Amino acid sequence: MSATSATRMQNFPVTCCSSVSLTFMAAPPPYAASYPKWVDLIWNRKINPGRVFDLAVPLDQVAEGYSAMDERRAIKTLLTMN
Repeated sequence: MSATSATRMQNFPVTCCSSVSLTFMAAPPPYAASYPKWVDLIWNRKINPGRVFDLAVPLDQVAEGYSAMDERRAIKTLLTMN
């Protein structure tokens, strides 16, 4: 369960479900199995994970960065402190 899910569960009305059996299960995400492969590629400098930002905007223009990603004009936006 993620921290966000746990926060939402604090307000879960348990009394309304007293006759219902609830089971909460958590598992690693499906892509976690590929982590060792990616770490090896990064460690051996076969890929550079830092080259994902294709747009940089000042922090006060964060809305423009989100808009660019939403409109598919950018893949990832780097926020700068200018």
